[in-house]
Amino acid sequence: MRFPTSFLDEIRDRVPISSVIGTRVTWDRRKTNAARGDWWACCPFHGEKTPSFHCEDKKGRYHCFGCGVSGDHFRFLTEHDGMSFPEAVERIAEMAGVPMPARDPEAERREKVRTTLTDVMEMAARYFQERLQGQEGADARAYLRQRGISSATQQAFRLGYATDSRNGLKEFLAGKGVTKEQIEACGLVRHGPDVPVSYDWFRDRIMFPIPDSRGRIIAFGGRAMSADIPAKYMNSPETELFHKGNVLYNFARARKALQKGGPDGARTVIAVEGYMDVIALAQAGFENAVAPLGTALTENQLELLWRMSGEPVLCFDGDQAGLRAAWRAADMALPMIQAGRTVRFALLPEGRDPDDVVRDSGPDAFAAILADAKPLADLLWARETAGGVFDTPERRAELEKRLRELTNRIRDESVRRHYAQEMRERAHSFFGSSRPQRQGQGGGFRQGSHYGGGPGAAAGRLAVSESLTRSALVRSTSAALPLRETSIIVALVNHPALIDEYFDAVAELVLTSPELRRLHAVLLDTVAHDEAHERASVIAAIEAAGLEGIWKNAEGLVRRTNLWTALPEAALEDAREAFAQAVHLHRSAGALHKELKAAELALASDPTEENYRHLIEVQTQFRDVQATEALIEGFGVLSGRVGRS
Repeated sequence: MRFPTSFLDEIRDRVPISSVIGTRVTWDRRKTNAARGDWWACCPFHGEKTPSFHCEDKKGRYHCFGCGVSGDHFRFLTEHDGMSFPEAVERIAEMAGVPMPARDPEAERREKVRTTLTDVMEMAARYFQERLQGQEGADARAYLRQRGISSATQQAFRLGYATDSRNGLKEFLAGKGVTKEQIEACGLVRHGPDVPVSYDWFRDRIMFPIPDSRGRIIAFGGRAMSADIPAKYMNSPETELFHKGNVLYNFARARKALQKGGPDGARTVIAVEGYMDVIALAQAGFENAVAPLGTALTENQLELLWRMSGEPVLCFDGDQAGLRAAWRAADMALPMIQAGRTVRFALLPEGRDPDDVVRDSGPDAFAAILADAKPLADLLWARETAGGVFDTPERRAELEKRLRELTNRIRDESVRRHYAQEMRERAHSFFGSSRPQRQGQGGGFRQGSHYGGGPGAAAGRLAVSESLTRSALVRSTSAALPLRETSIIVALVNHPALIDEYFDAVAELVLTSPELRRLHAVLLDTVAHDEAHERASVIAAIEAAGLEGIWKNAEGLVRRTNLWTALPEAALEDAREAFAQAVHLHRSAGALHKELKAAELALASDPTEENYRHLIEVQTQFRDVQATEALIEGFGVLSGRVGRS
């Protein structure tokens, strides 16, 4: 029986080759890197004492450096287990959970047709390439040069040009013996009952050949050269070869780049929005980039990303549309995440795409954006809390309800449990410090309890906890407006340029004061409505929200304590330096507070020496940062300048 190539590819991609071979060998723990799908064992085909048999999940191949055997899933089963090829296919299909295809003469005929159609698509790709290099392609070449795409990159991606002729490609293929039915089946012409004479699908467009996972051309994308064309980018129609939601542009090249590594240290795949982004990134050294084909990322495309990397980075524009696209992708990915299978999110500066970043600022700037990619949990938390005011039990309960609903969508039980714990801890940290504890409640240690250190041990450990709780780094403020948080918000209002410069940090601020959270929400609203350019417009928005009294109290507190860098009289450079330091220390305080509470709860529930030592380590960390507490209390001591007003 002849199996369709597409069926063999599907089941081979669904099953890691290590799962097939792992039942026959014992993996060497020292050389194996399971996280990367890189496995080593003693060869099952010849006797040896040191492991020279190598298996790679990403490539779906094995090779023994001792005896030279190599192959894929099917070859291993046929050569090692003695199965026939159909038996090997049946075994892999069973492991993949895919039913075996019944022998279907029609399907076999279609497979032959598909092979013929890929030959036609290859001919079309060469035709477009030749047109780009000819006289007709002069304007297209000039456009590509303007976009910074070198000749070598054009050749590597096989870029081409479709002339403005209605019949140029159709007549070329017909002259090569390609039938009318084949041209139509490839989606290269518009045809149908309402089209008397078919004509070329692509005209006057720069052409981007779209390969499948094996590098065969299955479709095209075209960018219009004329500014008057409504559809700037256009893809081939759906055909026997091409199903848009199942394909990622540059998949085969990106997978190869990940397999070989490279000077850019690529360890994951990057999903960007368009063809030109992929090409510009590849030219800048990021060959591990792919793109969906003009639509939102689909589940099938996400599965393709996970075949290449357990933690792909989804890169979106930093505007509101990009943020909404990131949220849609997060909602789609959430039910499917598993241990070792998740996503991260990189948001670009507003109004810029990856092509702009690498062209204007260089590869290092884009690498920095990738390094700052946020985990899925961070994106979801930021979305659910951004701009919210949680100053009543009902509003806090509503947030917790939404977080529970989110985590309950995760199908994997273990990951769902960890997400639920993570969101509970975030909510506890977010709310806990703004609610005064009632007597007898909280995570403190009980006076007189003993934890293995004698009668005085508990009192000593209680003192450790209380000294941290009283510190400026972690204490729950009893004042109406906490000084450090107030100085941060006042600095943002008085120097709105900081909101744009530090947008991610501003959006993710965790504030303990309900009043300051309301001011923070107004700040984010001004950004959303493009009103955060001047101090006067921000203050007007605060007054319109009915928060003038809170604002005056906040600025008055800053003036009384002489935190001059947060005031409007301060130079932007001074305000920027102090603001960055304050935000850093604010984050440190939150992290230390969270760790302190966890250490307290751990020791209270499990009074072991190990948990006690961990609490002591938290105290040591506190002592290490005590030298910077003066900066948390205020920015007055900065570069030797004190008391400026």
